[in-house]
Amino acid sequence: MTTARWESLSALAKPTLATLFAQDEARAARYSTLFEVGAGSEILFDWSKTHLDDAHIAAFEALAQEMAFASQRGALFSGQVVNPTEGRAAEHTAQRFVGSPVAVARAREDHGRMEALVKAIHAGEHGEVRHLIHIGIGGSALGPALVVDALARKDAKLDVHVVANIDGCALEAALAKCDPATTMLAVASKTFTTIETLTNAESALAWLQAAGVANPRERVVALTAAPEKAQGWGVEEGRILSFPESVGGRYSLWSTIGFPIAAALGWDGFAALLEGAAAMDRHFRDTEGAANLPLRAAFADLYYARLRGCQTRAVFAYDERMALLPDYLQQLEMESNGKSVTAEGAPLEGPSAPITWGGVGTDAQHAVFQLLHQGTNLVPVDFIAAIAPGDALDPAHHRILLSNCFAQGAALMAGQASEDGARAYPGDRPSATILLDALTPASLGALIAFHEHRTFASAVLLGINPFDQFGVELGKAIAKRIEAGNASFDASTQALLERAKIA
Repeated sequence: MTTARWESLSALAKPTLATLFAQDEARAARYSTLFEVGAGSEILFDWSKTHLDDAHIAAFEALAQEMAFASQRGALFSGQVVNPTEGRAAEHTAQRFVGSPVAVARAREDHGRMEALVKAIHAGEHGEVRHLIHIGIGGSALGPALVVDALARKDAKLDVHVVANIDGCALEAALAKCDPATTMLAVASKTFTTIETLTNAESALAWLQAAGVANPRERVVALTAAPEKAQGWGVEEGRILSFPESVGGRYSLWSTIGFPIAAALGWDGFAALLEGAAAMDRHFRDTEGAANLPLRAAFADLYYARLRGCQTRAVFAYDERMALLPDYLQQLEMESNGKSVTAEGAPLEGPSAPITWGGVGTDAQHAVFQLLHQGTNLVPVDFIAAIAPGDALDPAHHRILLSNCFAQGAALMAGQASEDGARAYPGDRPSATILLDALTPASLGALIAFHEHRTFASAVLLGINPFDQFGVELGKAIAKRIEAGNASFDASTQALLERAKIA
């Protein structure tokens, strides 16, 4: 039945963007939605420059009903198993206090302990602390790095550095910016066995000890779902902030993994981030059909991936403070929905997630937009910007920034004819725009939660499990075999190992 539904979607007419606007004078308004994030601040979501039309919307709504979207969404929020391969719930929304009562109660308790520790550090109860080096990898690093970079560039309560890469250059760069006498370490690992994280942590401890810090492990805060392992590693119980096993890494910044965010912003800022995300949670949970913003975004994503054969989706943040957002979304979307089997283990018929990539405007205009405008690949684009500037310079800076953002969407759609093929722009190229009134903790929280739910909605429509990530394990397992020196490989790999003097 689902195959027939996709076939019926494929059979629908595909008018050009120019035709869609010509046939509907109210299209810009009908395909745009204002979402309130609190205190009169809003986010505009505009899908009018995508090829979605009423017929496709109706067909996608029918697909959502056929795939039991409402019941699967209910299972997510009620704490039922939605990760069947690992037999787990996915309770990241409970960290924003929207979820099952048991999970929400646990989250309030964990957040209470984190709040007390953050406030104690800010009050000087742990000595003078001016720097925090947060060590993690994947979701344990990308989320904190994104939020700290976006919101703590000015007036940060602590100088926070996020280190993920096992490449020692990354840790050395962070250490060079910190005074060991006033530095704390946050070690973030769900299992507290992650080799990259623990190796970096040991080197940071050695740096503290070499600088004369008497007991470096007293400077460590552990963020983990395995507190007993953190204790075994030498962290005192009072500096271990736990979170549930049901919170996945790429969804964990709302949990105690967000400790560096709270340390940088202050507790009120972190609480506002949670509330902005919770506002999106409630919208996603309570809104039906295409009026549901993440679901409508999933319709657009699958329209291009499934019906137009688009293998990539581009995200451009026209705001330097959101420079890390494309990186964050790469992990969120590709680790979640980069699957080739259904949730039942059957081969997936058709493509799943597109490749997510992107950059920062206006830099990207001088790098990759040539392909977007005149290349042979059709690439749907998301533009993300904020009306209020993040700087105090001449307003011309922000005016030019936003003018370029809006102009790119208009140019992709309209194109420009020319007898000179090198100067011809085909147009009819899609984009969506997400325009924040201002980049605040609440609006950023809502924006990230929107993308989480967009990813989940796409997974439901595809019939896949977005909450496991076995694809990241094989290479790591082989790396451990190399480190242990007990494996043989193909001739190419063996030659590389010998060339690098690892074998």
